[in-house]
Amino acid sequence: MQIALALIALQLVVRGLVLSRGYFYWDDLILTGRSGSMSLLSSQFLFYDHDGHFMPAAFLVAGIATRSAPYNWPVAALMLLVLQALASLALLRLLRLILGRRPTILIPLVFYLFSPLTLPAFAWWAAGLNALPLQIGLAWVAGDAIRLCRTGSARYAISGFLVFAVSLQFFEKAVLVPLVAFAAVALLYRVDGRARPIRATAARGALLWAPTLLLAVVWSLIYRLTVTVDFAEYDGASAVEMVRHAISKGLLPTVFGGPWTWDRWPPSPPWADPPGVLIAASGVLAAAVVVATIVWKRRVAWVWIAVGAYVFASVAAMVVTRSGAETTFELGQTLRYLTDSAVIIAIALAVILRAPDRTAGVGSWRGPALSVALMSAFVAGSLVSTATFADSWRDDTTRDYLANARSALAAHPDVPLLEQPASIWVLLPVAHPHNLVSHVLGPLPDRPEFAASTPALRMLDDDGRLVDAQVTWVRAIDPGQEPGCGHRIGTDVSELSLDGPLAGWEWTVRLNYLASADGEITVSLQQGEPVTVPVRRGANSVFVRLTGGGGLLEVRAVEPDLTLCVGSGPVGVVVPSP
Repeated sequence: MQIALALIALQLVVRGLVLSRGYFYWDDLILTGRSGSMSLLSSQFLFYDHDGHFMPAAFLVAGIATRSAPYNWPVAALMLLVLQALASLALLRLLRLILGRRPTILIPLVFYLFSPLTLPAFAWWAAGLNALPLQIGLAWVAGDAIRLCRTGSARYAISGFLVFAVSLQFFEKAVLVPLVAFAAVALLYRVDGRARPIRATAARGALLWAPTLLLAVVWSLIYRLTVTVDFAEYDGASAVEMVRHAISKGLLPTVFGGPWTWDRWPPSPPWADPPGVLIAASGVLAAAVVVATIVWKRRVAWVWIAVGAYVFASVAAMVVTRSGAETTFELGQTLRYLTDSAVIIAIALAVILRAPDRTAGVGSWRGPALSVALMSAFVAGSLVSTATFADSWRDDTTRDYLANARSALAAHPDVPLLEQPASIWVLLPVAHPHNLVSHVLGPLPDRPEFAASTPALRMLDDDGRLVDAQVTWVRAIDPGQEPGCGHRIGTDVSELSLDGPLAGWEWTVRLNYLASADGEITVSLQQGEPVTVPVRRGANSVFVRLTGGGGLLEVRAVEPDLTLCVGSGPVGVVVPSP
């Protein structure tokens, strides 16, 4: 037991080092941005359809972290480490229930603790808030199911139900937790030689199966009413290729301590990029392990069938919901869709080790020295893979972008900043509207207001630095007809013609004006919603962000005693000043 706890402590040290080289990434910014602008207990916040995911508890946890310390990576990293510790301890509990205190317990435990299979989802905060509660649920509920079936005590049914209910709020895939628990008990009964293992499992665990099945049905109805599931359009050849990449280049090499190397196209996450020799060797080794364990142990073929079914379901879900013409085959190599398979494989190894030998001589090759050597080789390869992953994961611009933006905005809190997309090296436009700086940087406490107009035009560059900006001359406001004034603006709508039409888009106009007093005006494009803009007495300029199109600019004064003269000016997009 002391060795097992020491190994868990070592895992947390290694994973802590990985987190020390990581930072917030992609969905983390979306979770943080929403947390900073919404009530944490509102249905709009908790029941948001996040790219097909239903995860109210993950949103709530992210919201609490954001409200207490926005973009504070140590806080997020600590959350991940705590969840990882709970997952590892839950699995240790389960392995003890299956194998007792035998030294062989270390084999599946070491596999789970150091396998790179769980690494990409762990290091990414948003993914970890999905994956780690799922791993906790898989291990804990399976353990409660075993204890319930052994003792008949209802407290294990209550505990298992509650943990399942909680894990279900973090990740929709947790709906599989009771099924995994049922399979774990049934496979244990089978390798122990119990007659009718499925019937026995159903009968002895009924106190757990009935309420979890009811909850799964109710939750599924809520999920279908809340989330829109868009099934991807794919052809058979593409599906086969994506499965091949996920299994041969993703899952199998990591099962044996790979992939050793990772590739990345920022801002995408790293994906497994194993050498060809490892790809070939892992396929051969996987087949050899399956055959050898079936020859060595009694009644274990169904254990591997169950593992294959779970992996197939995970890959199939990825193909059905994520593949398409614009999806790269490397998606499966990111391992996020297979990370929970590490728990399943660990359970399978424990069940197989529990099974009786076919003959006394078949297992004679086993020995402590060989087991230690194999585990050491696995851990060594896994640590190499972990180190190279950490190096790849560190190659990200988000850390510098947010640090520069935080200091720049804090230094200029009094001048409103026009809306703009964040750097494409931080969030791509497909994340719109969550890629807008008002979403990404809104949670920061020391910053200027994000507004539709500003008297001084600045923008954040790709490094997050605040720089002076200008409006390009895509179109221009035509000069007005009134001598010495241009366009005279009062409370009636004045139409300022442009020197050409604009397509529907997000444009910025520079209004050069002379105002009789401080006040407000409304400005809109011919086809677009009006924006209220503050103006100051005297000759000034204001930059206004408008959405729409057409060949006219419509302006009017809000206050009856306010008049303006507006001259020519550009309408276009904002770019850094030379």
